[in-house]
Amino acid sequence: MPKQKTHSGLKKRVKITGTGKVVRGHAYTGHLKTNKTHKQNKNLSKSTLVHPTDEKRIKQLISNMK
Repeated sequence: MPKQKTHSGLKKRVKITGTGKVVRGHAYTGHLKTNKTHKQNKNLSKSTLVHPTDEKRIKQLISNMK
């Protein structure tokens, strides 16, 4: 059976931390930032962890990525 390829779209959007957790950026940051509060924009700019229920699936898709 052939090796599974790394998901090219996902590898650009997530990173694996040193402890093995998956880090992602927030949604809703592309445009229309003037309608959002300063507090909301500040919190959306920070990265966050992927939910534990999705972690296994995401790690499988980027298994070839180091």
